[in-house]
Amino acid sequence: MAYRYHRSSPWYDADPSTRALAQGLGWFSVGLGLAELLAPRPLGRWLGLEEHAGLIRAYGARELAAGIGILTRGDPTPWLWARVAGDALDLATLATGIGDDNPQRGNVGIALAAVAGVTALDVMCAQALAVGRSEPPTPIRDYSDRRGFPRPPEAMRGAARDFAVPQDMRIPEALRPYPTA
Repeated sequence: MAYRYHRSSPWYDADPSTRALAQGLGWFSVGLGLAELLAPRPLGRWLGLEEHAGLIRAYGARELAAGIGILTRGDPTPWLWARVAGDALDLATLATGIGDDNPQRGNVGIALAAVAGVTALDVMCAQALAVGRSEPPTPIRDYSDRRGFPRPPEAMRGAARDFAVPQDMRIPEALRPYPTA
């Protein structure tokens, strides 16, 4: 399928391999989400986490939403970061099944390795898309040639004596708290 991107889209400037990786991750997310939504009990049984079938189904809905977001939105970067956050949840949930009391801990180890690998791909792709659209840093302003005076110090000497009327620095009568007399 040929994809067309608008010039204002971050996809337009992205490297073709980054675009292909993002689309692949989107399709992977859709497939994994459907598997988790439609078969949470067999997946939980394979991992030795049968009691987490409802959680697996919720994770499937999250994966499906992220995949659809990656494939349909003009900027997939936030959806890729959502995948990274979801991968962290998946890793934490899988880590609970690695204990000695789980006869399927070997399968959990395989799943942990797979999720860690996909997480690395998610992070690389999201960073590559974010770098392509970052703005150049604002240059640091150089004030080393400034003194803080409106004129050079030599021209400022004696400026206070140039006033014809002396300035009255006393508090005006209406603002005085106590009368002076």
